[in-house]
Amino acid sequence: MTTHRASRYVLPPELTAAQARQFLEQHLDLEWDARELVDRAYYDTFDGLVRVAGMTLVCEGDRLVLRDGEDRERAAVDWSSDGVPVQAADLPPGAMRDLLARVIDVRAATVLVRVRVRRQVLRVLDGERKTVARIDIEEPALTDHRRVALNGRISVVGVRGYDKALRRVERVVEDELGLRAAVLSLADEAVVGAGGTPGGVSSKLDVALDPAQRADGAAVALLSQLLTAIEVNLPGTLADVDTEFLHDLRVAVRRTRALQREFKTVFPPAELAHFRAEFRRLQAITGPSRDLDVYVLEFDEFAGSLPEAQRRDLEPLHALLIERRRRERRRMVRALRSPRTATVLSQWERFVAGLELLPDDGRPDAKRGVAALAGERIAAVYGHMVRMGKAIGDDSPPAALHELRKKGKELRYLLEFFSGLYPAATVDPMIKTLKSLQDTLGRFQDREVQAVMLRAVGDEVATLDDGAQALMAMGMLVERLERQQAQARSEFAERFAGFAGKSRRAAVKRTFR
Repeated sequence: MTTHRASRYVLPPELTAAQARQFLEQHLDLEWDARELVDRAYYDTFDGLVRVAGMTLVCEGDRLVLRDGEDRERAAVDWSSDGVPVQAADLPPGAMRDLLARVIDVRAATVLVRVRVRRQVLRVLDGERKTVARIDIEEPALTDHRRVALNGRISVVGVRGYDKALRRVERVVEDELGLRAAVLSLADEAVVGAGGTPGGVSSKLDVALDPAQRADGAAVALLSQLLTAIEVNLPGTLADVDTEFLHDLRVAVRRTRALQREFKTVFPPAELAHFRAEFRRLQAITGPSRDLDVYVLEFDEFAGSLPEAQRRDLEPLHALLIERRRRERRRMVRALRSPRTATVLSQWERFVAGLELLPDDGRPDAKRGVAALAGERIAAVYGHMVRMGKAIGDDSPPAALHELRKKGKELRYLLEFFSGLYPAATVDPMIKTLKSLQDTLGRFQDREVQAVMLRAVGDEVATLDDGAQALMAMGMLVERLERQQAQARSEFAERFAGFAGKSRRAAVKRTFR
């Protein structure tokens, strides 16, 4: 039986599944099909990527199934590790792995909620006893919350070639039985019933600011959301659920530090100095682990630039990086779980919450309008970047490009914070050319860091089994990295010209000063 679209309805509390079935039997020629008890575990990433893609990832029995918005199975795989986080890279090669990788990338999908469903399938027959539609009646309950009952549901699934019959069944359900279309999917309703939020938690900034708003009030709004991002990503970082928790935590820390620097005149100096030092420490203790995350994640791509025969020779290096990651994570976790870290985050939360109540003395820009202060800082950082870039020549050391990249991050964060306060006609091209420049600077810096890392671990790799072959393959990698770095360096002048051209400088001056 080839089916197509499904219409889903929710049973009101006063109508039981048995009553609905009896009513349908009076109006339609039905034949009972399957009757079963199904346990389902619904999965998604921390930030709801499966749901964003309009899909559902569910474990039923010994199968992990990816369904689309019409509840059609798009891919499936045998899955006996119920409750274990799902990462696309851990699945066997095939459609499920490929499709899920496009949806969640390197994130892990974890169990959101578990549901037990009593399910009755009814086939709708025509005068020739052919199946023209299917009706699924479900009675779901949360199994992790003392069997909390959820709304009963009816799904009407059409059979291709019997559209008139499908519409007739839908009229019976809607007009005669009086059911309304389901607003929430069963997965979303279950998440809400368990006290969660459909769609997960996003680390993206979403703060609406008023141009005339006090600068310290705007800082409070931004910093509060950034602190939330740090706190919600901390448990996943400690548990090593996936590498994006640490990445998002570090981005929130970097953004916080950028606002501390660029809006320093809205804070009391002594307290700010203390917190800047503490957030600098948070950035430092998480850096090595993040670097090794990237090396391990990108290792296949890293090795892929070599001929196939040499790729296998890099296995000792791969094993070494994994072991180094394990050791660095252990150090990082100890530091993040320390009383010092817990104390500073608690102190920072109280400090930010009370910032607007502090006297304005010693905070000269606290009461300025945020648009005026932010525009001044954007113009200043942009001007600094222009001067830095113009001073870079063919013989400039790599450190000069690295410093320009760091300053570019500062500008990017300012534009993320405050772009809504200024005309998009200026901001959007500015962000576009900045991203283009940053991409080039990033490739230049990454290739240098990778080459330095390979040289630094050479002595250790040499002591391992098959270390000699690994060293030769690493030498070939260093040569390729140096060529790629040179290519990025050759792009710099063109990318910088687009970012710092005369018309762009004039637009910045008009808009932000």
